[in-house]
Amino acid sequence: MTVASLNVSPPERPWLIVNADDFGQSIGINEGVVEAHQRGIVTSASLMVRWPAAVSAAAYARDHRDLSVGLHLDLGEWERRVDGWEPLYTVAAIEDAGAVSREVDAQLSRFRKVMGRDPTHIDSHQHVHRAEPVASILAVEAARLKIPLRERDARVRYQGGFFGHSARGESMPDAITVEALLAILSDLRPGSTELGCHPGKGEDVNSPYRLERSLELATLCDIRVRTAIIDLGIGLSSFADLLARVPTEATTP
Repeated sequence: MTVASLNVSPPERPWLIVNADDFGQSIGINEGVVEAHQRGIVTSASLMVRWPAAVSAAAYARDHRDLSVGLHLDLGEWERRVDGWEPLYTVAAIEDAGAVSREVDAQLSRFRKVMGRDPTHIDSHQHVHRAEPVASILAVEAARLKIPLRERDARVRYQGGFFGHSARGESMPDAITVEALLAILSDLRPGSTELGCHPGKGEDVNSPYRLERSLELATLCDIRVRTAIIDLGIGLSSFADLLARVPTEATTP
């Protein structure tokens, strides 16, 4: 071995944050997230604080500090129909910056009340923060808290391919099989990647994404997935681990 080779740093390994969205939206979703955390590969979750089941979700998270918990900003939910996307419910008009800012403040306050601490990350229900003005409002909050905002932080990439619906809301069960997840894992690059997921049990939530939750749960708990993570040298991580490993705020505009 040459002196030069001794000075070459080894490449960073792939780190995988497996984040369960919709934590707290229903008891069945809570049960799925808990099982995927205890028996599967879920390391983090995003809490919907407006729903009654958020209290039990937060209680579990407070007792299991290895599960990082962030805020899943809930401004409404939309379902694809013949004439386009129609709301199932609306919390605040996503084009109204003032209404969005007030709701962000209210949900952050509620998060701190039930969790007793700040979130480790921020994202949003149905990715409404991909558009303005929600994007800029949440970017400011994430920068202030020095935590990642999904898809807008240089510390962590987002992988949304493990999802059982198409962009038009059509069911795609083949996207959430063990084979589909193994393909995603085999393509992970060095550095940190967040894998979004939506495990759940039963159908106790009025959402177009119901049947797919139990399929996701089975895949996330499959021993073949855990074995592949080990064989591929992937490090399971959480958002709290990421903040400890790369604490510098790196949110991008």
